Amino acid sequence: MKFLLIDGHYYVYRSFFAIQNLSNSHGEPTNAIFGFTKTLRLMIKHLQPDLGAVFWDEGLPQRRVELQPAYKETRKEMPLPMVPQLNFIQKLVPLLGFKNIALPNTEADDLMGCYTLAACKQKIDVVLATNDKDLYQLVGPCVKVYTTAKADLASPKEAFALLGEEQVTAKWGVPPTLIGDVLAIAGDTVDNIPGVGIGRKTAATLIQEFGGLEALLGKIDQVKSARNREKLTAALDQIRQNRKMVELDCDTELPLPIDRLRIEPDYPALIAALEKCEFKSLLQEVRDEAARAKGPAQPELL
Repeated sequence: MKFLLIDGHYYVYRSFFAIQNLSNSHGEPTNAIFGFTKTLRLMIKHLQPDLGAVFWDEGLPQRRVELQPAYKETRKEMPLPMVPQLNFIQKLVPLLGFKNIALPNTEADDLMGCYTLAACKQKIDVVLATNDKDLYQLVGPCVKVYTTAKADLASPKEAFALLGEEQVTAKWGVPPTLIGDVLAIAGDTVDNIPGVGIGRKTAATLIQEFGGLEALLGKIDQVKSARNREKLTAALDQIRQNRKMVELDCDTELPLPIDRLRIEPDYPALIAALEKCEFKSLLQEVRDEAARAKGPAQPELL
């Protein structure tokens, strides 16, 4: 069994900015809808998953906001042309065969963490489709990250890659379990989590050298660089707070059981929705796929 977990907002944003000036005959923007739909269908082609869900942010967790009130404050407002497309996409997701999963005051990465741990307990292989740094912490024997980024592909001929423990360790300079320790020092500008003036590579080198964050903080006097010693010493509270910020909350009860997440497209409704967007080639692809799924017509009995 293979379970595909998709970071919804990431792929909507990526699609919106990757494809420009696409709209239907009514002037309604459709660029994000087109990119998201194509991407989701490409994932199915690449991975052939049995189970799948798309996860959405729905507010910020109180725990993180209390720790750092400025958490994610630097994020820009969603572009206006994206707003109706996001609503359309969230209605389109079930027609593509996936369940939408979200909870109030909960971030997608935490929910993805909950489902990942639950799936691993059931011996289900998990693929995370995301660019979220925090989710790389989950990579392990049954968990990989799906990517189409050129920097992550072994060769230009590859269409996608699945990053396992070896690839993530090479990418980050530390094993997945220590990525949170690196982020505690380096911070995360995307989420407005302040670093302590030490970059990700140097932070990874220190974490690797000492074997973990607590070991490093307990032996700051052994850090070779005087400048790094000063920065770590001056920011002990900030580092420990950051570590709590980047820790995934994986204790939430699953909104839907995993066995209800089988991928089952609703082709008639999907075709009707895509007709409104006026996607000619994509629409034809879906129609052909629907015909194949239906199978050859059965002869009538005499």
